[in-house]
Amino acid sequence: MNRSLRGSLVTLVTWVLVLVFFFPVFWMVLNGFKPESVASSVNPRVFFTPVTEGYQLAMDRGMQGYLLNSVTASVTATIIAVVLAIPAAYALSIRRVKNVEGALTFFISTRFMPLAAVVLPLFMILKELNLLDNVYMLAIVYGAVNLPVTVWMMRSFFLEVPFEIIEAARVDGAGLGREIFRVALPLVLPGVAAAALICFIFSWNEYFLATLLTSSAARTTPPFLGSFVDGRGQFLAVLSAAATIAALPVIIAGWVAQKQLVRGLSMGAIK
Repeated sequence: MNRSLRGSLVTLVTWVLVLVFFFPVFWMVLNGFKPESVASSVNPRVFFTPVTEGYQLAMDRGMQGYLLNSVTASVTATIIAVVLAIPAAYALSIRRVKNVEGALTFFISTRFMPLAAVVLPLFMILKELNLLDNVYMLAIVYGAVNLPVTVWMMRSFFLEVPFEIIEAARVDGAGLGREIFRVALPLVLPGVAAAALICFIFSWNEYFLATLLTSSAARTTPPFLGSFVDGRGQFLAVLSAAATIAALPVIIAGWVAQKQLVRGLSMGAIK
């Protein structure tokens, strides 16, 4: 009875927490279908006549272009980070380089410095190279920022590969490239998917760099969402509609890769 009661309490608390954390998202989606007068009212209303005015206004302000820039920058940054992280993580896990701890410390120490401390030199360099407001340069910056975390994650996945498999491949005459991409990599694909999804989410949600390194041609969705708050007030209905649209790609990507994500994030948990 005590065990059953504890299980029921844990389930109840879990559902309460899920509802508490999910409620702001639910309210955002709900506000997206409200007229602006109802969404901005001081008296919240759950029952109303739904409209699509907020979504239409968001699209009329050119949200499609910002979404395309976000997709281009995030996907390109994810590819860059994953492609560079695979050999780096392999060298730090299976084919051990000298002073692994020092290399790992260096990788993660690059995230210790706040972006505000490096954005001015980065801005000046890109300005001299005439690469400001360039979506592909923004993707390279995103990939560089997310590379340390991606390397750390993938290293933990590669550590799960049984070394006997690697030795057997070497006995069969496998070279380094085949050893990585034909033997070890297929075993850690769920982990690669998890790392790629997290890198994609970080890139998709990046606001600071996107605001300072772009102006119009390469501007992404997060700065676009901030443009709905100005001196005239907050346009809550259209902002909620735009935020709902902006969240859909990440939600869809997470839903599609949920099995690989759960399996990948659980790799190394018992080690």
